[in-house]
Amino acid sequence: VFSSHVVSSDLSSGINAEYGGRNKNGRGHVKFLRCTNCARCVPKDKAIKKFIIRNIVEAAALRDIGDQSVYKSYILPKIYVKLHYCVSCAIHSKVVRNRSRESRRTRTPPQRGPPGRQQQNQQQAQQNKN
Repeated sequence: VFSSHVVSSDLSSGINAEYGGRNKNGRGHVKFLRCTNCARCVPKDKAIKKFIIRNIVEAAALRDIGDQSVYKSYILPKIYVKLHYCVSCAIHSKVVRNRSRESRRTRTPPQRGPPGRQQQNQQQAQQNKN
C-alpha cells in the first residue's frame, strides 16, 4: 500500500514551527479565553496578555477632585485589568509587532518599564563610558 503524500527527510524545515505560537509544552488541552476586542475563542497559552494598572480618574480631573475633596490625603483607587487578545487583534491594535525571521526565534521578553525609559538608560550608559 503506497501513500500519496511525500515524507520529507529535511528536519531543519520545522525549526520555526517548534512552538506553534503556543506555550503548551506537555499539556494536551488548554482552556479557551475570549478575546477582549472581538470575542474570538483563543487558547489561554496562545493569547497575548496585557495587564493594565490605571487610575480611575484621568490626570486632568485628578487635581480638580483633590481641590474639592474634604480629605486632603485621600488616594483614589486604581483599576486593575488583564486584557487577552487574539493574535490578529493584538497586531491590529499594535500590542505586538511582526518580527524578522531571525528575531522570531528569540523568546526572551522585552525589557520592562515605561516607554522611553530604555532610551534614557542607554544614553546615560554611553555618557558614563565617555
